[in-house]
Amino acid sequence: MGDILGLGISHYPMFALTDTNMADLLKYTLADPDIPDAAKVPANWPAAMQQEWGTDAGVTGAARHRTQLEHGFRRARAALDAFAPDFVLVWGDDQYENFREDVIPPFSILAYESQTLQPWKHVPGPLAGKPNAWGESLETTIVVNGAPDAARALVSDLIEDDFDVAYSYKPLHFQGLAHAFLNAVMYLDLDRRGFPYPVVPFAVNCYGRKVVSFRGSLSRFADAGRRADPPSPSPRRCFDLGRAVARAVARSPYRVALCASSSWSHAFLVDKTWRLFPDIQSDRRLYGLLESGDLAAWRDVPLAAVEESGQHEMLNWFCLAGAMYELRAKLEWSEFVESHVYNSNKVTAIYEPLSV
Repeated sequence: MGDILGLGISHYPMFALTDTNMADLLKYTLADPDIPDAAKVPANWPAAMQQEWGTDAGVTGAARHRTQLEHGFRRARAALDAFAPDFVLVWGDDQYENFREDVIPPFSILAYESQTLQPWKHVPGPLAGKPNAWGESLETTIVVNGAPDAARALVSDLIEDDFDVAYSYKPLHFQGLAHAFLNAVMYLDLDRRGFPYPVVPFAVNCYGRKVVSFRGSLSRFADAGRRADPPSPSPRRCFDLGRAVARAVARSPYRVALCASSSWSHAFLVDKTWRLFPDIQSDRRLYGLLESGDLAAWRDVPLAAVEESGQHEMLNWFCLAGAMYELRAKLEWSEFVESHVYNSNKVTAIYEPLSV
């Protein structure tokens, strides 16, 4: 029978940049002509946001934010090393990277072989062309080991459990791993000691209505009326999928770390805050349920509420919540890192390892 560790981390892309660029998403929003000028004036922002922004447009605050996140990443890596898994399953979103107009699977397990990747050579979106926090060159390579046999076995188990997940053996549109998976590896290897654990990426269509029409990324406020795509899987479905994964892994011979990879509500998706800061109140409410162990309440969150609060990528965490609920796992340690300026709140969570 398998042994299981539960982890939750952020894959916040701007953490990979220097402090000078960590607030770039907010700066992008401040340049949006369809957001009222009054909303862009720092004096009208919440006090905590003004403090983070400071007198240098968030550069000094970024150093503090980085220190907080590093603490969580190092604790998660220590837990992973102590557990020494046979592989790490990572739930992550694909933002119009590997999956595009030809197919958008609700769930897909990537049964890839090991890959040698150049993380800075083909950087998409806001990171392109900007220096990274490690000072690594475009030619820097990292090895991400795969576990294709274990991935195939998991697909078989889930299909037999009536979860018709897609699967693939090689990348489609994105050569390598989408940033939700690659950043998870890079941040868990924050100190560049190497990452020896094979990875099974489990892609979740978190962006749903905005994945193709919005290219799974940034947009201007005036684009809100753009044609919607079909929705993402519901929180309930993600939660139940996580339960099924836990059952499958529990029956397996493997030691497995189940990891959710995403920040919580994203400012650029929260229209009710003019996309300037995340839905901190809603994030705090879900975090309180996680802290208290009331994960069953997560299952009842409507998809509409997730979308309104910009919590799209948290569907990865709903999968983790379902798995931990199924296993009756105990939360060992967690930390909520609140931010107005740096696009999203971030949570790191570590569950006690289980032998099942």
